[in-house]
Amino acid sequence: MPELTTTPPLTKLSEEEELFRDTVRDFAEREVRPRVAAMERASTVDPALLAKCFELGLMGIDIPESHGGAGGSLLMTVLAVEELSAVDASVAIFVDVQNTLVNMLLRKWAGDDVKRRYLPRLASDLLGAYALSEPDSGSDAFGLQTRATRRGTTWTLEGRKLWITNGAEAGLFVVFANSDFTKGYKGITAFAVERGFKGFSVGKKEDKLGIRASSTCELILDGCEVPADRHRGADDRRGARRPHGGAQVREGAEAVRQADRGVSGGAVSAGAGRHGARGRPAHGVQRRATRSRG
Repeated sequence: MPELTTTPPLTKLSEEEELFRDTVRDFAEREVRPRVAAMERASTVDPALLAKCFELGLMGIDIPESHGGAGGSLLMTVLAVEELSAVDASVAIFVDVQNTLVNMLLRKWAGDDVKRRYLPRLASDLLGAYALSEPDSGSDAFGLQTRATRRGTTWTLEGRKLWITNGAEAGLFVVFANSDFTKGYKGITAFAVERGFKGFSVGKKEDKLGIRASSTCELILDGCEVPADRHRGADDRRGARRPHGGAQVREGAEAVRQADRGVSGGAVSAGAGRHGARGRPAHGVQRRATRSRG
């Protein structure tokens, strides 16, 4: 009889994945945790910390090695986001938006020229943002109203984007617009827009109640001129929908670890209440809280 082979369960990590997870966990404790309170007060990420994320390879996890990335997987991105979320949701969001929205879209659907131009930098020093949501459409991709008009060797973009994560810090924006409203959602297309392009500007930064170090901004496209070679091409509505599959996976990872952190904090608080404001939690509560953080 032929030998039967089994696929390892998703709950069992490979040696490489365990090493990667442990490396990110150590990084989160050593580099992120000491900065969390100051970043939340300042409502901005520490640029030195962002540089360290690039140095560790966290900003290009599944970018192929041929383009300067780590050549990892979506699961490794999820592991990174989960470990970072256990310490700080803001830093986790920088990493997950870069990997699961910006990098994934360019890697899967951009032309070779755009890949060669941007993927190596997205893996090394360029922060990206994914510009889909608008004042009247939220994340309803097919209802967007930003207009793209071809004029010779350039495209002109007119419209506004709202609630764009990484907007204050990003140097590259994947912007969705409709180039032919007569085609409905089939007219949607995507552009790689650099921060310095004429007619592009970052507007209001939202003053949020939480996750304050992660910027959420308005983008203004006032006759924004984009070279034709930065245009993704036909049928880009795929990019407006499909990256959200990866995003939903990493959002689940964020939620799990943040809930885990909340349970940990609640357990410690309960113990402190039992012994007074200055007391120590009971031994069993302390052990459970420590174990849940791990």
